[in-house]
Parts: sequence; structure tokens; C-alpha cells
Amino acid sequence: MILEFLLPQPGPQRQLRNFPAVVVHLMGWATVAWVVHAVLMARSDPLVATIVFFTLIMVVVFLSVGATSRSDPDQPSALDWSLATSSLLVGLYFAGTADSFIYRINLLDPLSRIEVLAGSLVVGLALEVTRRTVGPVLVLLCLVLILYNVFGHHLAPPFNHGVISYSDWLDLTVFTTDGLFGAPLRVATSYVFALIFFGLLFSRARGGEFFCDLAAMVAGRGKGGLAKVSVIASGLFGTVSGSPTSDVVTTGSITIPEMMRRGYPARLAGAVEVAGSTGGGLLPPVMGSAAFLMAEITGISYVEIVVAAAVPALLYYGAVYFQLHLRAIKLDLPRLSPDELPGLVGTLRRGWPLLFPMLAITWLLLSGYTPALAGAGASVILLLVGIRMVGWSSWLRVLAEIPGEAVRRAAPVAGACAAAGLIVGGLTITGLAAKLSGMVLQFHGDSLLIALAASAVITLLLGMGMPVPSAYLLAAAVAGPVLAQLAIGELAGHLFLLYFAVMSAMTPPIAVAAFAAASIAGVRPFGIAGGAVRLAISAYVIPFLFVLLPGLLLRTTLQDSLVAVTISLCVVGLLAMAVEGYAAKPLLRWQQACCFIAAGLLLLVL
Repeated sequence: MILEFLLPQPGPQRQLRNFPAVVVHLMGWATVAWVVHAVLMARSDPLVATIVFFTLIMVVVFLSVGATSRSDPDQPSALDWSLATSSLLVGLYFAGTADSFIYRINLLDPLSRIEVLAGSLVVGLALEVTRRTVGPVLVLLCLVLILYNVFGHHLAPPFNHGVISYSDWLDLTVFTTDGLFGAPLRVATSYVFALIFFGLLFSRARGGEFFCDLAAMVAGRGKGGLAKVSVIASGLFGTVSGSPTSDVVTTGSITIPEMMRRGYPARLAGAVEVAGSTGGGLLPPVMGSAAFLMAEITGISYVEIVVAAAVPALLYYGAVYFQLHLRAIKLDLPRLSPDELPGLVGTLRRGWPLLFPMLAITWLLLSGYTPALAGAGASVILLLVGIRMVGWSSWLRVLAEIPGEAVRRAAPVAGACAAAGLIVGGLTITGLAAKLSGMVLQFHGDSLLIALAASAVITLLLGMGMPVPSAYLLAAAVAGPVLAQLAIGELAGHLFLLYFAVMSAMTPPIAVAAFAAASIAGVRPFGIAGGAVRLAISAYVIPFLFVLLPGLLLRTTLQDSLVAVTISLCVVGLLAMAVEGYAAKPLLRWQQACCFIAAGLLLLVL
């Protein structure tokens, strides 16, 4: 019962018709136009851009997502229309008074009754948007922290804090450039929406099919070819989508039934898809929305993050591929027949135009352009490529639908970012984040490995049932100060947290990606989650490796990087053989133990 509550339980998506459908489409087009005007053309203050963007998101959510499972699947209720109208009015109020945020002296300039009412209303609306799009866990955490902020001064040390009235809390959380309208929502506005729009265009232009064909050309000939194809294709698609759960639903709906049809055990088919999809959030050049949050929080350029993340991400997929290869030989999993393998000439003839937008977004990101400009530039190319891929009439229908669909896809990210802003604000206002960090620092003593392990566990716990952006933000607030004390470098520390925030999507007991795969495979999710963790065991070790071996992040000399890569390959290779119990032939128990011990010793002596 508890696990069911912790799982994301968003409201049902409505199949709108008539006037509500027109309103949502108009809101979608308005959002696209606003992002182009305010972000790409820099014609608006970032705070105003964020407020208007979130206002449009709220209106769409209340009209297109039901409040409960019993809500009308086709039409918004009177309450939904009231909430949408309230969102529009309160959004206009905050957009019109945003300039006053800059000139306010928080806690000295008292809030008026109108401001308290407007602040309370926007917080309530934001929490309801989060509940409908993400589920109750984030909302519950927000409410607990609000209560802690307002009543925490009654607690005993060390968790008590100074007196903070409800009005003070609103002042510090809503009427500021931090908190609700802070960095998380700014990132959703400035970066994430443009890339979601690009990802949708790419998918509707048959980009997923092209990725599958490319993966089949590379990996389809060997044992377990279909599983290897699934991992590679899911990773390629996942770097654009950035959401393990949506990636599992999108690609897994094809790959999981196909693997099961060919004799793969259902648990293995689901685990393969989960391992491949989850890692997509770590794979450059896009890396999902959390990487943009990392750039915003740390001030490290996105290019530096992408370059540093490249080798660890390739190491992860190489380790999963190698482990799958061992499993395929051990279980005698079938190859793809020659007739099923796409030819190079045919694949490129069908899909060569799709290479241009992918090359464009990669080049623009690596050239230092903002992710918003990179996503917009690649989307412009896709507008032309789509005509070639699906034809004029079909592509025009796609373009008419894409804006509304993009807003609906962005809604869970925006809801999670709004809640994360409230949570992080609540943690910092009261000093709770610093207190928790201090406890971890006292616990680990002088041991770097213990401190890293504690930070990893904290991140996995905070990520239970959470979207990746929220999990990373919470981890950065609580465990970030711990890693900052360890002199391991800000980039390595935050990338460490990002890895475990991403991996929380497949880590039991609340493995949200595994639950998505289980609904497709028709088996228990815990079996899939366990299989995915086993298959992706390297993901839990690689963050320790790049902290202990900075050369893995390409931030030292070439010689150091080569040594780091060599040692890392040995560690993940030994782990793969130990977990699978297979090398050139089946391993005995003592041989598996030796592989485990050797991998552990390599890690300990670094």
C-alpha cells in the first residue's frame, strides 16, 4: 500500500474535443510563441518569462488532465475551468508586478493582503498542477516542508529554527527570484521546453525508427542481437527525451513485446529496456533536463558538463552491452536473421535527412549556444526534414498537433520544477539542508568512500518516485554541501549526484521505470527492477570511478585519462563477469568471488 502511494500517480489525460481542445491548442501555440519571443529573442525579463510560461502550463494542465480517475475523460469540469481561469488571472498579476520582486527587501517590506492572497493562490495552484502531473509524493513533501517552515520553531534542537511566519514564508518563497519562480522553473522555461519540442518533432519524423535501424546495423548480428539493439536505440532516444519512464513507454512498447515473441524471458526483456532507457539521461549531447539544472546551479558551462560526461556514459553503455553479450551466450539468445537486418544503403536512403538535425543540435551545443537556441535551430531544420520523411499532408497535421502535445509533455517537468523550487527554498530558509549535510559529514569521518556512499544513498532515497530533475535538485541541496567539503571538484560532485538521481528511476523499491516496463511485459515490476539493477550494476560504480579518477572526466592529461579509462574498463569488466557468472565459459562460485574481490580492490586502492 505504501509503495503504491509512493509511485507517481498522475491524473488521467483527457481526450479533449470541441472548445476545450481548441483552447489547449491555442495555449500550446501561445507557449511556443512566448518561448520564442521571451527566451530565444530575449525580449522579456527572465522572471516574467518564467511566470508567463508556468501560467500557460497551469491552464493546459487543468483543462487536459483530470483531477481523479473518476474525472470526465473528455471534458473539463466546472472546477477545472475555475482553476484554469484562476491560474490565468494570478499569472497575469504576478507577471504585471514582477518588477517589484527586484526592489523588495524581503522580510522588511511587509506583504499586503492582496499579495498574501495571490501568493497563497499560486502556491496552491502549483501544488495541484504537480499532483495532477507527477503524483502526490512531491506535494506531500512540499506540505511537510511548509509546515516545518512555519511551525518548526516549536521543535527541539537540532531541528528547530527561528520564527518564520506564514507571510514571511510567502515573502521568501514566492515574492523572490528564488523559490517557486527560481532556477528550476527558469531552466524548464529557457532550456527544457525547446528540447521537448525538438524531441517530439524528431519522434514524429520517424526518428525512433531510424535509431532502431542504426542500432540493428551495429549490434543485430551477434547473440542476443535484439536486446543489444534495444539498449542502443533506447539510449539514443533517451538522450533526447531525458525521461526514463516516457522512454520505456515509447520504445519499450515496441522492443519488449518483440523480445518476448522471440523467446526472451519477460523479466529480461523489461530489464533490458529499463537499463537502456534510464542511461539515456546520462548520454550526451542532450542528457535530459537535469543536466541543464546542473549548469544553472553550478555555473559550469553546459559544454564542460557534456564533455566530462561523455566517457562515463560510453563506459556505462559499453558495460551493459558487454554484460548482455555474456548473458546472450550463456542463455543462447537468438541473433537477428540476415533478412531482419537493415542494410546500410537502405537505412541511409530512408533516414539520411534525420542526421542533419542531430548533427546541428550537437554542433550548436558544443559551440556554446544555449540549449534553447540549439533546440530551436535543430527544430527549424526538422521542420523541413519532416516533409521529406512523412510527406506534406501528414507533416502539416503533425505541426498542428505538436505545440499542444509539447506543452502536455512539458507539464510534468514544470510541475516537478515548481515543487522542487518550493522544497529547496524550504530547506535553505530554515537551514535544514546545512544541518542534514553536517550530520553526514560527522558520520563519514575522514573516509572519502563512506562520504560518497552516504551521498549516493541519500540521492537514491530522495529520488524514490521522483522525476529526475526533482531528485537531482533535492540531492544537490542536501548532499551537495557534503561533496563540496571533500575537495573532489564541483563538476565531479554534481555529476556524481546526477548519476544516482537518474539511477533512482530503476532502483527498487520505487523503480518507476521498472513499473512502466512491467505494465508492458505483464510481469511483477520488482523482478524487472532487480534484473535492471543487475544488468546496469556498472552505473552504481562508475560515479565512484570518475570521482577517484578525474582523468575519466577528461579534465587532466591525456596519459591520466588513458590510465583512468583502462582501470575503469577492468573494474566494470570484472563486475560484469562476476554478476553474470560467465567469461569464456561458465564461472565457478569461487571464480565469481575472485572477480568481485578484484574489482573491489581496484576501487579501494585508487
